[in-house]
Amino acid sequence: MSLSLDARSGLSSEMRALPRHVGIIMDGNRRWAKERGLPAIEGHRRGMIALRRVTRAASNLGIDVLSVYGFSRENWNRDAGEISLLFELCVHFARNELIELRRNNVRLRVIGEWETLPAAPRSALAELQAKTACSDGLLLNLAVNYSSHAELGRAVRAIAFDVAEGKLAPDAVDEARIRDHLYTANLPDLDLLIRPGGERRLSNFMLYQAAYAELVMTDVYWPEFSEEHFVRALSEFQQRERRFGGT
Repeated sequence: MSLSLDARSGLSSEMRALPRHVGIIMDGNRRWAKERGLPAIEGHRRGMIALRRVTRAASNLGIDVLSVYGFSRENWNRDAGEISLLFELCVHFARNELIELRRNNVRLRVIGEWETLPAAPRSALAELQAKTACSDGLLLNLAVNYSSHAELGRAVRAIAFDVAEGKLAPDAVDEARIRDHLYTANLPDLDLLIRPGGERRLSNFMLYQAAYAELVMTDVYWPEFSEEHFVRALSEFQQRERRFGGT
């Protein structure tokens, strides 16, 4: 999809089409809170408000898939009290976003090893998935307890099991087979990966899917990331020449 040039949107139909699959590493919540003398959980709460804004914008613009990094496996190394509050916030988010997601025809899917979460957030996320399953607009992938290394290990083990069982010949293992065993099976690879918060790394997020993604890094902390910031990133994507290693 592309839009006519508009003073509000900053997007141009004369440029290349918008990305089908956008990924966001939602970074900077704790630093945003610290700079304001607020507890870390307030940064996470404001970050969820930012997620609502950007999800609505992505849906309105016709983006097919939005994948966001919510909680990594490495985040377990944080303070136990912060993690507990974060899971409480997760439950609050899951119970209060249903109307907003349905209004915008958004289907939520949780990816990662989220089934190992404590009972309350696990149940709340499962319920939100089920209650948005009939939506056919934007697909929102929420990566929780996610690690790209773990995702690839999971895919390799599944393929190795099929080979060991004689269900699959070793020379039949190709890129398509690997893709079929990722959380993003049947979805397009990332076209655009946005990282707010000032860091310049991928942090173990969708490494396979991001092979040819365009990267947009910004110093704006995630709680302050607005629809305008999102549109700027999309506009920058439109101006890039994507060669996929061809030239």
